[in-house]
Amino acid sequence: MSGTAPAAGTQAPARTAAVWAALQPVVAVGTPLQVLDVGGGSGMFAVPLAQLGHGVIVVDPSADALATLQRRADTAGVADRIRAVQGDADRMPAPAGGTAFDLVLCHFVLEVVDDPASTLRQIAEVLRPGGQLSLASANRAGAVLARAISGHPVEARALLTDEDPAPRRSRPARRRFSPAELLALVSGAGLQPEDWRGVSVVADLLDAASGADPDAVRALELALAATSPYRDIATALHLLAIRP
Repeated sequence: MSGTAPAAGTQAPARTAAVWAALQPVVAVGTPLQVLDVGGGSGMFAVPLAQLGHGVIVVDPSADALATLQRRADTAGVADRIRAVQGDADRMPAPAGGTAFDLVLCHFVLEVVDDPASTLRQIAEVLRPGGQLSLASANRAGAVLARAISGHPVEARALLTDEDPAPRRSRPARRRFSPAELLALVSGAGLQPEDWRGVSVVADLLDAASGADPDAVRALELALAATSPYRDIATALHLLAIRP
């Protein structure tokens, strides 16, 4: 398989280092995978995966995001390995050859779809037996603390019970999940979840303006990602799940 490894645990931006660390054993294989990236828009994951030699279909409702994906793919020389499909996450496309996907990415999609359980069931249907799902979502505990720290205790209390922190706004509220809720959704879709990780435990607090060494922040993220109680208050949650 051609291409160079994508940004992984020791190279990725701190916010996504834990996700790449979990994905690395899955994607660093000797044969190309058929990958579906649901809501993958601008290609943050799709382009590095294509650089590894994998074939990636990206489904996203945003034409602008898909245009950015196309530019990134062209620049990286992997446009022939990426197919962009404009659409929502309520209809999964078929992989090349009409078989099944080896890997599906569903990162920060369950927050906005009409029915998260239905979306996960559809993902399970297009995964081959033994295929894996990479699932990331906003963490309710992290959202509560972020609102409280930023001086919005009323909104923080609303999020504690998954209420809309700003009910008068025109756009719908984004969901947040607890680890138990995410694991239950995955199991309910007929998938076998593995251990979950925290994503951006401290990276959102230690931004570039803080002057913290990026390599040190990345190393700290990786150390905290799988360790409670730190992972419990991360900005997001990530887990891998297998279709039996």
